[in-house]
Amino acid sequence: MTKVNKKNITDTHSSYNGHLVSYACNDTESIGRRFSETHPTYRNECQRDRDRIIHCAAFRRLEYKTQVFVNHEGDLFRTRLTHSLEVAQIARSISRELGLHEDLTEAIALAHDLGHTPFGHAGQTALNSCMKAFGGFEHNIQSLRVVDKLEQKYADFDGLNLSFETREGILKHCAIANAKKLGDVGQRFVNKTQASLEAQLTDYSDEIAYNNHDIDDGIRYGLISIDDLLKIQLFSEQYDTVNKQYPGLDDKKLVHEIIRRMINVMVVDLIDTSRENIANANLKSIDDVRNQKQRLMAFSGNMNKKKLELKQFLRKELYQHYRVHRMTKKAADVIDALFNAFIEDLKILPTEAAEHCQQLKDKHGDIGIARGIADYIAGMTDRYAIVEFERIFNPRQLSFVNLHP
Repeated sequence: MTKVNKKNITDTHSSYNGHLVSYACNDTESIGRRFSETHPTYRNECQRDRDRIIHCAAFRRLEYKTQVFVNHEGDLFRTRLTHSLEVAQIARSISRELGLHEDLTEAIALAHDLGHTPFGHAGQTALNSCMKAFGGFEHNIQSLRVVDKLEQKYADFDGLNLSFETREGILKHCAIANAKKLGDVGQRFVNKTQASLEAQLTDYSDEIAYNNHDIDDGIRYGLISIDDLLKIQLFSEQYDTVNKQYPGLDDKKLVHEIIRRMINVMVVDLIDTSRENIANANLKSIDDVRNQKQRLMAFSGNMNKKKLELKQFLRKELYQHYRVHRMTKKAADVIDALFNAFIEDLKILPTEAAEHCQQLKDKHGDIGIARGIADYIAGMTDRYAIVEFERIFNPRQLSFVNLHP
């Protein structure tokens, strides 16, 4: 890996950094980018990262990638794109209140799911199984791979050449063996140090968003009911509050009012608990944050209990519901079939994907081929994966039209 170019830049184009606390990430003192660049005009370094993420192909594809429900099942369910926007909104609110770098938290939030496969977690599980003999597949590492290598837009480098701080936040989790291969950005897992507060809070914002919005989608799809959720303290408390203030509210508005209050109480708890932890740690700089033995961003013990109860409910009643399992089983079968078909015959890959696999084969042999195929499949949307499956396995899709000039 190219050595990070550390830069200490005086930002004359923005007064934003003057509002940061001393232990926030400050882009004028960034660890840097993998490839040196001139400082952007009228933007800070984190804004540049955010803008590059928004304009990349992987971000656009999130519109047609699943959260829980397969994309074509309905148009009102969350996708990876809407989820990422919701995470960014929550993260910015928390960051602003704590005096941290809003633009950095937004960049991390918008990029955190770029490496997700089609068909949500079912797709990741299936692709990881296919890649078991080739190093496995993990979406956090794949997200980093997307921004470091796979996006091909710029003349001077592969990837988006994001700042270290944004890349650090994208890599939320990582096994030690994998971390050792990732150089600078994986070093904290080896050294057992902490990520920035901006990275920490964005991780929690992700959890807040998907827990609450999966409730909304689950009710909308008819898999869980309001009565079911009344067993869950976090939900029932807000249900009582809303019913007391708005008796007789129709179910659609009732659910929305409950969920927005659930998000609020979780955000407030995270801010209050984290602020107390930060004060007790007596932080002076970002280095103090990194050298902590554990995260400073955290929920209270009481909220953790409520959150765990909710997650256990969703796992049993929603994620393991037989109708969801049917969807995910079919999705996993598609991923498995595509991977094995491509491994058996690279010639059925589209030209660009085949060339990518060949380049990786030249460097890494059979492992490179498998990684190239995983890159291709992980980049698919739900719809494209289904279409590609049909093209390869459905005899009725045979067509010779394009074989003749």
